Amino acid sequence: MLRIHFTGTDLARTHVAEGPDPLWETVFSLHMLRARYGRLPFADWRRRVRAELRRHGCTDDVRQLLPLVPDASYFPDFLTPPEGLLGLEEGIEAVVATPRERISYELGILHERVGAPSWAQELTDAAPHARRRLGQMIARYHERALKPYWPAIRRRAAADRAVRVRALHTGGVGGEQGLLTSFRPAMRWRPPVLEIPSHPVDRDLYLQGRGLLLVPSQFLWNRPVPLADPELPPTILYPLDHDPGWMSTPYGAGEAPASGDALEKLLGSTRAAVLRAAATVPNTTELARQAGVSPSAASQHAAVLRDSGLLVSHRHANSVFHQLTPTGGALLRQRADEPDPGRD
Repeated sequence: MLRIHFTGTDLARTHVAEGPDPLWETVFSLHMLRARYGRLPFADWRRRVRAELRRHGCTDDVRQLLPLVPDASYFPDFLTPPEGLLGLEEGIEAVVATPRERISYELGILHERVGAPSWAQELTDAAPHARRRLGQMIARYHERALKPYWPAIRRRAAADRAVRVRALHTGGVGGEQGLLTSFRPAMRWRPPVLEIPSHPVDRDLYLQGRGLLLVPSQFLWNRPVPLADPELPPTILYPLDHDPGWMSTPYGAGEAPASGDALEKLLGSTRAAVLRAAATVPNTTELARQAGVSPSAASQHAAVLRDSGLLVSHRHANSVFHQLTPTGGALLRQRADEPDPGRD
């Protein structure tokens, strides 16, 4: 079990990332690519990605990357720098710029735990060629395995973040209905300690005023994962719920469906009301109340809107929360900006 100890300053400095981290997703997707778990939500993704990697000659990249990021209790932290949250390019630049001493130290830990690939020693050379080649391998893999699915991943992370922000507004960071409580059962908040029962190593982490960053992950399976080095900025990766339909993305991020008449004529009055209500990130019961329908009807309409790329839904405890996608938001804004043809 991992026990994370908070002070009042730590609570004030704890927050959820704006979105997924492309380098962490690279690592966890490599795990998922060869894992035996996650068959239902990831079988189709594995099939597509393996075919793409073969088609574009990237299988050697994967063979070299896999032993560097084993699906084990440890892999080097330098592969997931905080700059990754700024974007893939910024993250890769930070990986390439990692001091050789740190790379050597973390590879030593990897060698002791599970064994490090022989080629990885080249990463500690004075010349940066091997580190640049590592960055190129990461970029090529990301292009084939993650980039086509990134809009769907970002939408799911946005829906999850909406749930977390709602908990934050309701109960603060450490309140009974607050942010840290919202991560049950994967994490248990027992003030002033956040427990991760499934952590493979029994240890305590004292934040000491640094706060905690919580980052959502599509490819992480089941248990939250912290950075291994307690001296690094405290970060916890937590898994999004594993919806088998997560790859369904009828529209790309920011695209709007074809224009038409008023929103009601396009969607029907009830479905339009459900879409408008989703702007407040309600759960299904609240969605039904705002739209003036039964919860079962609201759930059915939300499913149609979700399948059309206008909504994303996220389950938390016994509730399902709904949020507009960029496409749904663009559709609402477009309709709101159109002049009423019946008025002068």
